[in-house]
Amino acid sequence: MTNKDLNIYVLIKQVPDTRSKAGVNADGTIDRAKAGKMLNPFDAFAMQAALNAKKMGGPGSKVTAVSMGPPPAIDILYQALEHGVDKTCLLSDRKLAASDTLATAYALSKTLEYLFKEDGKPDLVFCGLQTTDGDTAQVGPEICERLDLTQVTYVEGMEIKDDKVHARKIIEGGAMEVEAKLPALITIANSYQKLKFKTFRGAKFVQGLKRNEKEQKEYVKIIDLETIGAD
Repeated sequence: MTNKDLNIYVLIKQVPDTRSKAGVNADGTIDRAKAGKMLNPFDAFAMQAALNAKKMGGPGSKVTAVSMGPPPAIDILYQALEHGVDKTCLLSDRKLAASDTLATAYALSKTLEYLFKEDGKPDLVFCGLQTTDGDTAQVGPEICERLDLTQVTYVEGMEIKDDKVHARKIIEGGAMEVEAKLPALITIANSYQKLKFKTFRGAKFVQGLKRNEKEQKEYVKIIDLETIGAD
């Protein structure tokens, strides 16, 4: 626990629903237009870690969920708000279609830098271990390198004390206890606590938000590459 107000970010992604039936394009990729969509399961663990970290900080601690994708990805940002995230941001630009891990990490790091200027520097950035549509586990570490943050990967448990994160990290054949100074980027393993059910208050808030376009812009920021000054 710490008395400091923590500024927390969590990166989430909308991926094809693994339970839905979808066709395959001529180039061998998934036909995303026909596939159902869902929150990347690995990111659900990261979101719970971010919400838990918020409780470890002072009363002014906040969590911002950030995503990159086409306009329909806004659905997972609403989902994040239902679970208790305070604000969200979607980077959406047609130029980002079919981005590899290098381009994705670049775009997301520029998005975070843009948000840091508006909402303050981060204490913690959380990422899921990997995505079900990529399985690379590269984007989180690449973002960390670009932002020059402390990095802790494969975390399955953590607490915050005296401006440090004390984490239990999975290693081959077991686990180890590590500590790292804030600010830090942490990738969360799928052995972490599962995402809790959305709250009634959160669901009701999102219902009202969808009917109020002016208020919606305050909690769901939609930006493009030009906004963040990316190439």
